[in-house]
Amino acid sequence: MMKNLQGTVTLHNGVKMPGFGLGVFKVEEGPELVNAVKIAIKHGYRSIDTAAIYGNEEGVGRGIREGLKEAGISRENVFVTSKVWNADLGYDATIAAYETSLKKLGLDYLDLYLIHWPVEGKYKEAWRALETLYKEGKVKAIGVSNFQVHHLKDLMEDAEIKPVINQVEYHPRLTQKELQAFCEKHHIQLEAWSPLMQGELLNNEVLTEIANKHNKSVAQVILRWDLQNGIITIPKSTKEHRIVENASIFDFELTKEEIERIDELNQNHRVGPDPDNFDF
Repeated sequence: MMKNLQGTVTLHNGVKMPGFGLGVFKVEEGPELVNAVKIAIKHGYRSIDTAAIYGNEEGVGRGIREGLKEAGISRENVFVTSKVWNADLGYDATIAAYETSLKKLGLDYLDLYLIHWPVEGKYKEAWRALETLYKEGKVKAIGVSNFQVHHLKDLMEDAEIKPVINQVEYHPRLTQKELQAFCEKHHIQLEAWSPLMQGELLNNEVLTEIANKHNKSVAQVILRWDLQNGIITIPKSTKEHRIVENASIFDFELTKEEIERIDELNQNHRVGPDPDNFDF
């Protein structure tokens, strides 16, 4: 169990990834984004997650560089993730997309590169490209996002290297137990995007009751639930007080009964697209 914000999870290839990070989905390029990344680094965050489609890799890169300088720490201390978009899923296109992301971020390498969505008939070629990037030492680890069990099985039939991560929508209304069990069995680490269900759970009675008991916010309870379930989590925020609050989850522990009560909130309800039925 992680004891603090710098706590890491060891991925199956031996790379250590922070169990908690900052997500920047829907944060537009500009000073607010740069500032959010710098604030996160200042307050001890060591993992930043972006994607080509977010259109904000340049700002993220600038925030990382400035944040590292101000904190007096080196590049190796921050774990950076980006993702290849659907339009670039093909061997050559994926290699080119990686180089573009790297250039925009202004970095020499990425710690983790993911296939963003399991586009049928395309993700295997893209995976071959990720394997090449990994073998050439251009990226420390490779994984996928939004893959269901059948996508993972299909990918692993031909893959030389198994994904280290599967980043999926995961929150108390969508606990994905079958997927979690499959990933655990194959040593693929599950990572949560939209852990707070885009704010939809913040007034939930069960979560409010548990939060009050611990003198914590509902958001803190959900993020703590992620960690105690062995899930890496990357909540998004641009406000300093929220960035600090989200990470203040290492001074309390949910009981087994509380975790079960939160698990029972599951309704298999998504706020994002269904990985088996998307058209972008």
